[in-house]
Amino acid sequence: MSLTRNAEATASRTADSRWLELLARAGFIGYGIVHLLFAWLALQIAFGTSSDDGDQSGALRTLSQQPLGKFLVIAVAIGLLAMAIWQGLEAAVGHRAERGKERVMERLASAGRTIVYLYFAWTAFKVFSDAGSNSADQQEALTGKLMTSSGGRWLVGLAGLVLAAIGVGLVIYGALKKFEKHLKTGEMNPKTRQLARRLGMAGYVAKGVAYGIAGLLVIVAAVNYDPEKARGLDAALHTLREQSYGTFLLTLVALGIAAFGVYCFLQSRYRKV
Repeated sequence: MSLTRNAEATASRTADSRWLELLARAGFIGYGIVHLLFAWLALQIAFGTSSDDGDQSGALRTLSQQPLGKFLVIAVAIGLLAMAIWQGLEAAVGHRAERGKERVMERLASAGRTIVYLYFAWTAFKVFSDAGSNSADQQEALTGKLMTSSGGRWLVGLAGLVLAAIGVGLVIYGALKKFEKHLKTGEMNPKTRQLARRLGMAGYVAKGVAYGIAGLLVIVAAVNYDPEKARGLDAALHTLREQSYGTFLLTLVALGIAAFGVYCFLQSRYRKV
């Protein structure tokens, strides 16, 4: 028991680090920039002019091609890593304001965010080092490999269900404004709070739609033995583009993702860290 208490005390002290807080807040700025570039790529797909994948790796490659791009990409990677450490600590010892089942759910959500931020940090590092960073191609290759193994199609289908569930969860999270409890709303004036609410709702719902479609496509890939469908967000955006009124719908999703990018800038100031 003493070892557990010592570990929790060490984790709590780390979580209270001023440097970790500053890096995590800077990470939100980088996360916002990535989503703005992601939204720009989605708009290009909507109008048939995209030259890169419509996902976060494509956004990071776009960033790396700008002046001081390599520096900005590694700065984003460091910020995302700090965010992952912060959320990992929240998963381990955080969310003490909640009790019982609610605290368990919040800690599980933090564990999920930890994985997401680590994945994006790793993607940013690969873009910085010019390694194979095309996540859409990697997902397609991994799906194809899994499908050749025993039970692989079931695993791919399960992954699709999880991804679709995440999409539904994000839509609900945004529509019910659950993100507000993580903000320092008491420090906001009424106009800022209203802006944060609208940006958060639009952003989470748009991301949820994109992830939900991506999950459904992975399920279709498993059922039809078609790894080309399992290209993550890039395939989801292209599929949406091909539907009736696809350009209009994808433009709405792109604007929602851009709204989430701006919301991240507000989080860098008002998020409870």
